[in-house]
Formats: sequence, C-alpha cells, structure tokens
Amino acid sequence: MSAIWPYIPFLLSGLVLTLKVAVGGFLCGIAMALLAIYLWEFAPRFIRFFLTAYVSVIRGLPELLIIFLVYYGGTVILTNIFATYVEVNALAAGIFALAVVSGAYCIEILRSALQNIPAGQNEAAKSLGLGKGTTFFRILMPQMFSHALPGLGNQWLITLKDSALVSLVGTEELMRKTVIVTSIPPRDKPMTFYLIAAALYIAVTGLSMLLLKAASIHLERRK
Repeated sequence: MSAIWPYIPFLLSGLVLTLKVAVGGFLCGIAMALLAIYLWEFAPRFIRFFLTAYVSVIRGLPELLIIFLVYYGGTVILTNIFATYVEVNALAAGIFALAVVSGAYCIEILRSALQNIPAGQNEAAKSLGLGKGTTFFRILMPQMFSHALPGLGNQWLITLKDSALVSLVGTEELMRKTVIVTSIPPRDKPMTFYLIAAALYIAVTGLSMLLLKAASIHLERRK
C-alpha cells in the first residue's frame, strides 16, 4: 500500500478532469437539446429536418470518431484560417465532442418526454395569451424534465463513461492517468491501479444514482 499511496493524488486529479469533461459535455448537451426542442416546437417546419438530420447522423457515428473529428478537424480548420499551426485545446475539444453526442441523445429524450404532456396545456396557455417563450419555459419545460429525468440520468452515466475516450487526444483524465501510473517502473501493480480507477468510477456512478433518486422523489412530491 505504501507504494501505491503516493499516486492517489495523481489519480484524483485525473478524476477531477474526468468530472470536468463529463459535466461540461452533459450540461452543454442539455443546453443544446433544450434549444433544439424549443425550435422543434415553435420554429418553421424546415428546422425539424435539420434537427432530425443532426440526431440521425450523430447517433450513427462512434463517439471516438466524433472526438477525433472535433480535435483533428478543428485543428486543420483553425490552421487554414490563421495560416499557421493552431492546435485545438484537447479539453475543450473533448467537452464539445461529448456535448455534440450527448445533445443528440438528449433531444430524443426530451422530445419523448414532451409528447407525454397533454396538448391541452399548450392550447390553454395560448388561450391565456401567454407567449411561446413563457409557455415553453414556465409550463412545458418543468413537466418535460420531470418525465425525462430517468432518461437523462442514463445519458449522464453514458457521458461519464464516454469521457474516458478523450484520453486518446491527450487529455489526462482518470483513465489516461491510470495508464501513465501503470507504465512507471517497476510496473508490478497494474491491476491494483486499474481497480482503483474502477472504484473511483463506481463511486461517482453511485453518488450520481443517489442524487437522481433524490431528485426523482422531490419531483414526485411536487406533483
């Protein structure tokens, strides 16, 4: 244990970066999905075509490919724009890529939840003279999130696990730091470090499930 303890802060710093990537990607994904759902409801019909295409394309691509496209593609685009080599920040690229992926799935989750809200509520809001924004954010959105909470919880856990993929573009999150530690001589305890990483992921997952359960109970009591 004495040989392992010095590396724990190093692994915990990786966990912090993992949470930054996962939380950033998930929250940005929800924000993108909310904007998409608003447009789906109130924008001209042709907007739905673009949103449907976005969801279909992203859901058809591996997450790792999207991360590579954002990181390497972004670097190529910026280099061409500025006529000098500009490398995309790996952390920003990872968060953006996970937001793009998470956003596509959150759109489907929120859209399904919105369909569970009786159409009469939207019509009642119109008859009361409420604007589209007020109707969406004050009447529809709270109910939509209540219905969507289980699906969003699952998507959060998926995004958390997908965050390990950003290590492949150089972001030193938990998985990357675990690999680094296992490569340090004498390399005699690789399984121990992998099990520590697994325990940290499970701890975050367990805490997330407890928070989701508490949020679900809170929303049930408000009904």
